[in-house]
Amino acid sequence: MLSHGEPLARDRVRATTSKKQVGVAASKEYTDAAMSKEYVDAAVSRDRVDVAALFAEHHLGLVRLALLMVGDQATAEDVVQEAFARTHAGRRRLRDPDRALTYIRSAVLNGSRSVLRRRAVAFRRAAPYEPPVWSAEHAALLGEERREVLVALRALPRRQREALTLRYYLDLTDLEIAQTMGIAAGTARSTIARGLAALARVLGEQS
Repeated sequence: MLSHGEPLARDRVRATTSKKQVGVAASKEYTDAAMSKEYVDAAVSRDRVDVAALFAEHHLGLVRLALLMVGDQATAEDVVQEAFARTHAGRRRLRDPDRALTYIRSAVLNGSRSVLRRRAVAFRRAAPYEPPVWSAEHAALLGEERREVLVALRALPRRQREALTLRYYLDLTDLEIAQTMGIAAGTARSTIARGLAALARVLGEQS
């Protein structure tokens, strides 16, 4: 059962998904730079799974996912590019486009986790990692309430943050979330419920 604050938290996190981008420039120039002509030609001509088509359709959403995990756009773009590169390298083993997309989503999550682990190591060994400051462009795109929700999401445990991001920013089903995260569907549902409860508490503390 949801507590009094949880519907509000759910509505606020849903409200942040009204725009197609979270600090991600949907420009043709970026797509052209991210994928060379040789990369596209190779994907279209040889792949059993059309990696180029997956890139064109899902790239921005996956960068948004990585951005919510790692906190800065440049790193998010690197994480997604690496995920697509790995999929391209293993394309001959991927015959089902639906499985390929799940593989890419999982690779983005794993890449984001690796970034966060490296930052944790850097924190212990040297100066602490300073999260990027929201730029004026980000603020204009997000609005104050959207920014507050994103900040609150980052305060959640990793698994809860991932589950809520996959549900409310990528609109995945329980089964798709479970497949992406490598957990059972029931675990995905309970993780989302706990995440909403935690998000409600964090947003309440910010008020």
